[in-house]
Amino acid sequence: MKAVLRIEGMHCGACALTVDDALEELDGVTRSKTSFARARAKVNYDESRVGVDELRRAIAELGYEAPRET
Repeated sequence: MKAVLRIEGMHCGACALTVDDALEELDGVTRSKTSFARARAKVNYDESRVGVDELRRAIAELGYEAPRET
């Protein structure tokens, strides 16, 4: 599966790398590419091992927000 998450609260490119590192540590995430400029993370994951809520929770634990799209 692939998810695109909007991320609020990043201040620089290093923030994006921090998000990528945290997401890629989750069991089931195969790749994360976060763009500071676009405030988005594109995440490839195995939905049988991890869900979007867990991705959002990992981002929140870093102090950023990944709100649900409306």
